[in-house]
Amino acid sequence: MPELRWLTEADDTLRAEIHTVVHDVVAAGGAVGYHEPPTQDRINLWLDGVLKQVRDGDAAFGTASVNGMVRAVGLWRRGGTAVFQHRAEIQQVMAHPSARGLGLGKLIVQGLVDHAREAGIEIVWLGTRGNNHGAIELYESIGFREHGRMPNAIAVGNERWDAIDMYLPLGYPEGTILNGSNAGGLGSSQRRS
Repeated sequence: MPELRWLTEADDTLRAEIHTVVHDVVAAGGAVGYHEPPTQDRINLWLDGVLKQVRDGDAAFGTASVNGMVRAVGLWRRGGTAVFQHRAEIQQVMAHPSARGLGLGKLIVQGLVDHAREAGIEIVWLGTRGNNHGAIELYESIGFREHGRMPNAIAVGNERWDAIDMYLPLGYPEGTILNGSNAGGLGSSQRRS
């Protein structure tokens, strides 16, 4: 049975296991933001930054282990400025190639959604490559909806792929006024036509 765990720190063993997941996913062609499999040093720097954000309350980093070994990872990060603190981006969701088909991706994503909701996040969003149909189907099964598509915006060597943005509302505090695109209020401007 896979075990979901939330990290605030990572010892050398955990770091090596996380590096193995990222390295092997990238080596197998995974669409997770790296052109080449990253070194252990690069993963350590990335992980240090993520775990600092976790300790500051601005992120969560989850791992899924099978037989005591990390086989999948994922994280959410809160928006950077004051007007985006209520939303978070889900990033770096990946399962080791040897663990595909075990449901670890869904375990991680659903765990991230639940964790974000508990942290008071109102909306989670994520981006994926247009050709990553399995991931899109997974996100849709959890309730994510596409809200934007930028054609051929992801570059992998000389190939280009659509960038798909998806979101999932988690709920708003009582008394929240949802204005959408209505005119008026702070930041409003008149049409010029």
